[in-house]
Amino acid sequence: MDKSGATPICDDIDLNRFKYTVSTSHDDDDPCSRLPENVEHFSKIIESRIAKCSSGETPTRLGKMTEEESFFLEAVMHLSKLTNVIAKSPSGSTLLSQTNIVLKLAMTFMEEELRTLLEDFGGNSNSKVVKKLQLEDYPWYPPEVVTRMNRIATTMISAGFETACCQVYSISRRNAFYEQMKMLEFEKINVDDVQKMSWDSLEAEITRWINVARNCSNTLFLAERKLGESVFSQSPMISQSLFNNLARSIVIQILDFAEAVSWTKRSAEKLFKYLDIYDAIRDLIHAISESLSINDCEHELKSEILATRDRFGDAVINIFNDLEISIKNDAARTPVPGGAVHPLTRYVMNYLKYACEYKDALEHIFKEHNAMSPSKLKSSVDVAESESPHENAVAETTPLTAQLMTIMELLDANLEVKSNLYRDTSLRDIFLMNNGRYILQKAKGSTEVRQVMGDTWCRRRSTTVRQYHKNYQRETWGKLLQILNHDGMQVNGKVTKPIVKERFKNFSTMLDEIHRTQSTWVVSDEQLRSELRVSVSAVLIPAYRSFCGRFRQYLDNTKHADKYIKYQPEDIETLVEGLFDGNPTSMARRKT
Repeated sequence: MDKSGATPICDDIDLNRFKYTVSTSHDDDDPCSRLPENVEHFSKIIESRIAKCSSGETPTRLGKMTEEESFFLEAVMHLSKLTNVIAKSPSGSTLLSQTNIVLKLAMTFMEEELRTLLEDFGGNSNSKVVKKLQLEDYPWYPPEVVTRMNRIATTMISAGFETACCQVYSISRRNAFYEQMKMLEFEKINVDDVQKMSWDSLEAEITRWINVARNCSNTLFLAERKLGESVFSQSPMISQSLFNNLARSIVIQILDFAEAVSWTKRSAEKLFKYLDIYDAIRDLIHAISESLSINDCEHELKSEILATRDRFGDAVINIFNDLEISIKNDAARTPVPGGAVHPLTRYVMNYLKYACEYKDALEHIFKEHNAMSPSKLKSSVDVAESESPHENAVAETTPLTAQLMTIMELLDANLEVKSNLYRDTSLRDIFLMNNGRYILQKAKGSTEVRQVMGDTWCRRRSTTVRQYHKNYQRETWGKLLQILNHDGMQVNGKVTKPIVKERFKNFSTMLDEIHRTQSTWVVSDEQLRSELRVSVSAVLIPAYRSFCGRFRQYLDNTKHADKYIKYQPEDIETLVEGLFDGNPTSMARRKT
């Protein structure tokens, strides 16, 4: 006998006799025959186990369940079954009272045992599990602990203690889940505080929220569902109900913050975080749809999630509408120096580039919300058809493509207006060429933008840029090449020096003016700058070399011939290489 006075179970009870008692006890046994004997044996098994644990001897909860533990759980189940028989016996009231007392003791003991297993081995801050834990291993219960919890839960439910079992499990797992969210830096923030936050502060909170939401969707919910299915493997309906209740309480807390953010004043800078939230909520919907059972309560929860998601979808659409308005209203009275890429072009294209990294979400938003008006969509389809009449462009024109085409058209129209601020027609072409090239390179440099806009649009844009190039070359260098034309050099069939002098002088003067002016112009795209210089040299140098070869001889014996023939053919290339460098000193003196 131990210090508590309790007799060790193995000394007090014949285990073989227990097995025999279990095998011969049935609900339909004669209530007047062996019930007292069976109740006594089962009660001793239960009381002895409880007394042993109450004496201060800590049970080993890791490793395979002992035979003693198994006998205890079986005794509880069989004693519970016998209560049904006792309740039918007219003389069983005293015996029923005794069994109920023992079963309540057993219930209290198992309830505490289940709570201990849940809280001590789940990998939380109080856990006795000492290994280094990773989030993907959540909730970190050793297999033997899960087996113990399963046996206890099965016994409690079979013995009629379902409510107590579910309450212990639910509270423990909810606390563990909240603790995990806290470790992920999730904090409850009320609507008023969200509304008062600066965007920088709110952006940081959104980043933390997204991390929590995605971990819930991708890891935590799945782990909780699997744990519940393992612990309550004999009771799938209970497992599902417990998970539903847990998921609902968590999702409501997650949505509270998202809803508060959705009511903040929208702005262009918020688009990307809104799309992050939209994606996170979509993941949440997917996780909930896969895990929750289908009933009115879960339909209501899913409707709440969808409503929150749709608010962000509406905000995204309105931000794009605001972008359209801002492009239309972006007026300027001063041209960009040197015909460089306009800040509006840089802003819009970079904005669209980053926006299209969320291509799938945007496609879903514009399709789901049916935001694109039929007239706008038809206009974009017409553009696509005109670009590629032999391709199935209509089928590929999505609402997102139509939206981006609308923005591009507005940007083109705005740049066309801004180009008129330049007095020099050639500089106007350089400005449109620079901006057109920038738009094209940004679109081609982004896989997502190119997928949305399509190769046909890129080819059309490239053709437009080449046309600006041709316009510039004709406007600037066509006049200079006219001077090098051999026509009009003869009078009465003879070449005269005055005409030769005038032609060489006019050429040098015009070339100096072009170089002085256009060296201040800006072509920041290295490839475009090289293409421009090569194309100019390709037509100008051969023409000048031919002109020199034909007419220079008439000035060879002329005094101060270098006054008229200022440049050698090889000098032309050097001058051309100095174009489009955006010299700031010269730029300050330039008039446009």
